[in-house]
Amino acid sequence: MDLVVTVDRAPGRGETVTGRTFTTVPGGKGANQALAAARAGGEVAFVGAVGDDEFGRGITSLLAGDGVDVSGLAVSDQPTGTAHITVDATGDNSIVVVPGANGTVTSLTDAHRAAIDAAEIVLLQLELPLGLVAEAARYARSRGVRVMLTPAPAVPLPPELLTAVDVLVPNEHEAALLAGVADPVAAARSLAAGGGDVVVTLGGRGALRVAAGAETAVPAFAVEAVDTTAAGDTFAGVLAVGLAAGLDWDDALRRASAAAALSVRRPGASSSMPDRAEIDAFLTEA
Repeated sequence: MDLVVTVDRAPGRGETVTGRTFTTVPGGKGANQALAAARAGGEVAFVGAVGDDEFGRGITSLLAGDGVDVSGLAVSDQPTGTAHITVDATGDNSIVVVPGANGTVTSLTDAHRAAIDAAEIVLLQLELPLGLVAEAARYARSRGVRVMLTPAPAVPLPPELLTAVDVLVPNEHEAALLAGVADPVAAARSLAAGGGDVVVTLGGRGALRVAAGAETAVPAFAVEAVDTTAAGDTFAGVLAVGLAAGLDWDDALRRASAAAALSVRRPGASSSMPDRAEIDAFLTEA
């Protein structure tokens, strides 16, 4: 669950500022990406865990209401994970994640494997334990299922995970941490050297795809940003749907960029994500 405060400016270290508003919005990177994918027309199964609490029940209800298969969503005796988000007047945000129930999912179950076997793409994040993420990626690779990873919250990744990823989608800060290179282009090239596709999201500057022998700049759509929370998750979820549907890279990236642009025009995470009809209309007018 996202616990969101809006402020004129974010506080510095040791500083207290007065906020303007406080809201709770269903979120979490996995849930955000699942919702973005489902709303964009994908058939989505969600695997993870929530607590036996009000937050968990609300998130589960939201996912199911958007057509997401939640049969793989376990209920834990730990509280539902939370993200504590500060959004400033320019729409930029900072986030602290408390894993809660997510930390209880430590190994693949038969139900998880069945969900992976049925998928075109497995879309992973790092809000579950790293060992489980690596296990899921390796299993998907062994079954011929495409693996996409958004490496957030950013931590150094073990080689056995990176080598099992087909599409890596970091933002520029995550790419810099993983590659040890500040420049996003150089970081993307370094990360793509292992043979997969790398798509670095650059906020208002668009995105960059780097693969062996190919680089594509994806311009951002010009919109007035209200809140950038979950823009990257929207991008990733819609990109996964496009690739799973067989779109070429240019079309899949353009749809993902359009969806992200639509999401930043509204506040919140799940509340800001467009549906397929909105994305189609936006692209027709662009």
